[in-house]
Amino acid sequence: MDIEYLRIYCLSLPQCTEDMAFGEDLLLLRICGKIFACISLNGNGFVTLKCDPNYAIELRELYPADIQPAWHWNKKYWNQVKIDGHLKEEFIKELINHSYTEVVKKLPKATRDSLLTSNYNKY
Repeated sequence: MDIEYLRIYCLSLPQCTEDMAFGEDLLLLRICGKIFACISLNGNGFVTLKCDPNYAIELRELYPADIQPAWHWNKKYWNQVKIDGHLKEEFIKELINHSYTEVVKKLPKATRDSLLTSNYNKY
């Protein structure tokens, strides 16, 4: 999975927007203004995703070479996933959807309900 395909996949999720941060080295993907994914554009092949704390620990134990804690203010809830590693494309999409859903869960009820019931454009 390359970065552009990952970007397009994220933008296919309902109400996803993007913007640049930190001198155009980081692409931020947001849902209703809240960040759910950060894609590194400096060539290191990482995407940072929000994650349920228990699932984050499980993923890091199962895939120690490809999934690591992210340096975020609350890093236990974020994983840095190596997208050019050994992980399958479908698994990375699953992680993206998990991150998206984790952020949507914290939105106001009316917004949350409409987003969680919409059909994702899954490739």
